[in-house]
Amino acid sequence: MTSRRKRVFYFLSISLMFGVSGCGYTEQSKLQSFLPSTPHPAAEAEIAPPPAVQPDLYLHESPAFLKQAQMEVAGRSAADLLMQRADQAYQSGRKFYQSHDEQQAREAFDTAIDLMLQASENNPPDLQTFNARMEEMVDAIHRYDLAGLGAGLDLEEARFDKAPLEDILQMTFPVDPKLKDRVKEQVEATASQLPLSVTDAVLGYINYFSGRGHKTMIAGLERAGRYRPMIQRVLQEEGIPQELIHLAQAESGFLPRAVSLKAAAGMWQFVAWRGNQYGLKQTRYTDDRLDPERATRASARHLHDLYNIFGDWYLAIAAYNCGPVVVERAVERTGYADFWELRRRNVLPVETTNYVPIILAMTIMSKNAAEYGLEGVVPDSPVEYDTVEVTSPTHLALVADLTEAPMTELLELNPALLRGVAPGGYALHVPKGTGSTLSASLELIPAERRASWRMHKVATGETLASISRRYGMSPGAIAAANGLTAASFASSPASGERLVIPAVYREDRAPVRRTAGKRPAASSSAKKQDKSSAAVMHTASNRTPRSAGSQ
Repeated sequence: MTSRRKRVFYFLSISLMFGVSGCGYTEQSKLQSFLPSTPHPAAEAEIAPPPAVQPDLYLHESPAFLKQAQMEVAGRSAADLLMQRADQAYQSGRKFYQSHDEQQAREAFDTAIDLMLQASENNPPDLQTFNARMEEMVDAIHRYDLAGLGAGLDLEEARFDKAPLEDILQMTFPVDPKLKDRVKEQVEATASQLPLSVTDAVLGYINYFSGRGHKTMIAGLERAGRYRPMIQRVLQEEGIPQELIHLAQAESGFLPRAVSLKAAAGMWQFVAWRGNQYGLKQTRYTDDRLDPERATRASARHLHDLYNIFGDWYLAIAAYNCGPVVVERAVERTGYADFWELRRRNVLPVETTNYVPIILAMTIMSKNAAEYGLEGVVPDSPVEYDTVEVTSPTHLALVADLTEAPMTELLELNPALLRGVAPGGYALHVPKGTGSTLSASLELIPAERRASWRMHKVATGETLASISRRYGMSPGAIAAANGLTAASFASSPASGERLVIPAVYREDRAPVRRTAGKRPAASSSAKKQDKSSAAVMHTASNRTPRSAGSQ
C-alpha cells in the first residue's frame, strides 16, 4: 500500500477511533489514515460547491450544514440533539484550526464525526437531510485536511489497506439463465451450517465472482489461509456457523489493516464505539480492531448476539452490516421477520440487501470450488508466531535487531500497533522460535531505554568509528553505553559481538483518524485484490450501512 491515500481516514488518528467491523458506520466514504503534518495557513473558501484544494479553507464562512443546524432549534429528537452537538464540535475544530492548534482541531473533528455516527443509530427523522449533512461534514473536514492537516505516511508507522468489495455493494449484476438450475443442484448437495438460498441476487453475484470479480475471489481465498485455522477455532468456540468466515472475506479480504471510507477498521470492519462494546480498545499506540484474533472473537460474539435478537442468520448478517436498529425497524414496519421479504419491500439499505447475497454467493462458490475455477487456489501459509509481553515501551527497531527479523515482518505480525513502539504490557508477536531469545536479550537493555536504544551485531571489518557513523552517534557515546575503555577506540570490536547503541528516536506521531481522503496505498498483501472492484462491503444505516459496529 502506498504512503499516501486520498481517503482521509481521519478517524485512525491516535486511536483509529472508528471501527466498522460489520456494525459500524460502513458507509465507505472518504476516510483513510495518514500521519499528520504541520498545518499551513491559507486562503478562504466556501464549502459548497467544493473548490479546488487551497490552504486554510473555510476560515470565515460557515458550511451549509452549520447554517441549517442553527435554524432548527425546536422539537429536536435524540438524533437531532446529537447532530447539533456534532455541528458544535465541528465549529470548535474549525476555530482550533484557525489558531493553528492542530491536535485540538483533529480531536474536535473526530468528536464531530463520532457524534454523527451516534446520531445515525438514533433513527434521524429525515434520513435524506442526515445523509447530506454527514457527507458535507466529511467533505469539509477532508478539505481542511488537504489544506493543512495532511502528510506523507511512513510505511513503518501506519500502513492501511483498502478493503476489496465496497464498490459493488450498491450494484446489481445480470443473472446467467443457465446458472440457476446448476446452482440449485449444487446447493442441494452441499452441507452447510448456514442455510443456503438461491435467488436472482445470489446468482447475480455468483455470475460476477465467476467473471469480472474472479481475481477478487481468488485473492481473498489465498489470503484466508493466513487466518483460517484461527477463525475456524474462534467461530466454533462461539457457536457460529463456519461459513461466516466469508464475512471477513467480504468485509476486508482478510486484510487486518483494512479501512473503509467511513471509519470501519480491521479484518471484521468495526467502528470504534461498536468495537469498544466487545472489548476492542484504542490507545495512542494500539487499536485492537486491527488485531486479527481479538477482532475475530469480537465479531463472533457480536454475530451471536445478533442471532439471539433475530433468531435468523440472514437477519443477523444484515444487522451486522446496517445495524440491529435498522433491521428491527424494518421488521416492525412490515411485520415480516424474513430477509428476502424485507429486501423485496425495499425497507433495508441497498447495500444491506446486497450484502447477504454476496456472503451466500461466496459460500456456495467456495464449497463448490471445482465448478468455479477455484480448486487450484493455493492458500497462504497460516501465520505463526511467538508472543512476548514487553514490560516497558519497546521500539520495534530494537526488536528487529534482537530477533534479526525484518521490520516489515514485525509490522505484519503486529497489525494492531499504530506506531513504531510497543507499549508496556503489550503482547508482541515475533517470528516463531525467536520469543525466548528476545525475552533474554531485552534483559540486557535498561527498561527505560528500550523505546530508544538499538542493538548492533558487529560484522567482520567494522570498527567503533564506522559503527558510530552508521548510527549518527559519537564513538564515545557508544563506548560509554557498553562500558568500553578508551583503549577500545584504537581496536576493532570482535565480529559477532553485540553493542548497545544509545540512539534517540524522535517521538513517533500516531496515525491520525481522518475523514474522506486519499485511498490507502496497496500494500503487497493488497495487490492481489481485483483493482477493478476495490472497495469494502459496508454501509451505514439507511444511507449506507455500516458493519460490525454500525448500529
